[in-house]
Formats: sequence, structure tokens, C-alpha cells
Amino acid sequence: MLDHIGFKVADYAASGAFYAKVLAPLGYGLVMEVTPEMSGTDARHAGFGANGKPSFWIGTGEQPSGGVHVAFIAGSRAAVDAFHTAALAAGGRDNGAPGLRPHYHPNYYGAFVIDRDGHNIEAVCHAPGA
Repeated sequence: MLDHIGFKVADYAASGAFYAKVLAPLGYGLVMEVTPEMSGTDARHAGFGANGKPSFWIGTGEQPSGGVHVAFIAGSRAAVDAFHTAALAAGGRDNGAPGLRPHYHPNYYGAFVIDRDGHNIEAVCHAPGA
């Protein structure tokens, strides 16, 4: 349904490093950066994704109040576990340890962390026993 999503962060460099570490276990990485010289503004943007396609963006600028929720697809339950471990090691706060969430559906295996800006970031695997 979505092509991409993005939001503002308070510390662009620190958040960029956080997401590079957190998304690596899921097979995603930095695909593109948009500099002030490229956009003609003072804003910076970093696009993370796979196969050359940025789908998740962070950027500079005034942050809206309240956090957002973003869920990333994980190819396996082990990748969800690795995401959670990487997020905590990178400074995220636990918001739900890896595990089944059968209230969503029987195979919903997810983990949740709060990033440095208060956003609820999730990795989820929908495959049975994967």
C-alpha cells in the first residue's frame, strides 16, 4: 500500500547511525541521501531500503508532536530478534520484546523499540515458525 514514509528527527547524524544499525539485521541499509545542495534548502534527508529503493526516510526540520509507528518486514523470527538486540545496543528503549502477538494473528511475531525521538519502531515476521 505504501511507497515510502518519512519523518523528522532531532539529531540527523545520531538517528542515521541508529537506523543503519537497527535496519541492518532486516536486510535494509542507507540507499540515498539528499543534501542541502541537491534540494536547494537547508534540509538533509536519508533514505533507507533495499535493492536501490529507499522506502523509509528520516530528515532534518521541526518535529511534529507525538511519535509515529513504523513496522518493518522481517524475513524471519531470528531477524526480528536481531533487530531488537541491535536497537537496544544502539540506544533504543524496549517497547515490547520479540515474541508472538496472537491477538493480531497466530503467526504475528514482532518486537518494538522506541527510537531516540520517541517513535515506536517495530520489526515483524508473519511467516509460521520462520
